[in-house]
Amino acid sequence: MDNSIKVSGIWKQYVLGELTSTRTYEMLQNFLASLAGKKPAGIKNSFWALQDIDFTLDRGRVLGLIGRNGSGKSTLLKLLARITNPTRGTIEYYGRMGALLEVGTGFHPELTGRENIYLNGAILGMTKSEITKKFDEIVEFSEIALFLDTPVKHYSSGMYVRLAFSVAAHLEPEILLLDEVLAVGDLAFQHKSLRKMHEVVKNGRTVIFVSHSMDAIRDLCDRVMVLDHGKMITDAPAEEAIKIYEKLNEELKAEL
Repeated sequence: MDNSIKVSGIWKQYVLGELTSTRTYEMLQNFLASLAGKKPAGIKNSFWALQDIDFTLDRGRVLGLIGRNGSGKSTLLKLLARITNPTRGTIEYYGRMGALLEVGTGFHPELTGRENIYLNGAILGMTKSEITKKFDEIVEFSEIALFLDTPVKHYSSGMYVRLAFSVAAHLEPEILLLDEVLAVGDLAFQHKSLRKMHEVVKNGRTVIFVSHSMDAIRDLCDRVMVLDHGKMITDAPAEEAIKIYEKLNEELKAEL
């Protein structure tokens, strides 16, 4: 099988405000309906962050996710990373997954950089010897050797991202989820990270990449999904998808 990820009919609903017993009952009804294969019902004072998302991604490909703020990009990545569960639908994985969704994700603030490297590797299912084999490369790439034995709670956001990206890129998960990781850090490290991501893809790993940088999307992705208000607008080659996204933005400006 060539698939790395298969997403089938994903819906995600969030409830706004206080969770009352009535809303809890409505959510239970919604869950039971989803098990029966029915379309999820609405809940008062709630909204659909994602609506009926379907796609498959082949091994060794890069999928870009673009859309305006609130379109559902980060919600989709959190579902893929198993941080939260879909209200309805299924996600199938074929391979070990690593995720870098926001600054500090997966790091324990009281542990040092060194300890967090081993912690992240263990979470990915790697043995201590496998992590040790990659350890020097991770530290060299991250450029934080002087602070390796400092608790990461003292790191700046840029240092967090340097180390987290280096761990994710070097510990070789088959599937890598990245959310705006290149938006933090200096320009030199951003370029260095882009080169590393090209290397990651050449080595056959699958990447899902969220970014507001269309240059980065063009550079890395041959396929791009556009989301808007939780719905998939298009799933197309990069340049075609970017044009559709830019048209959405122009229409929004015209309405203001």
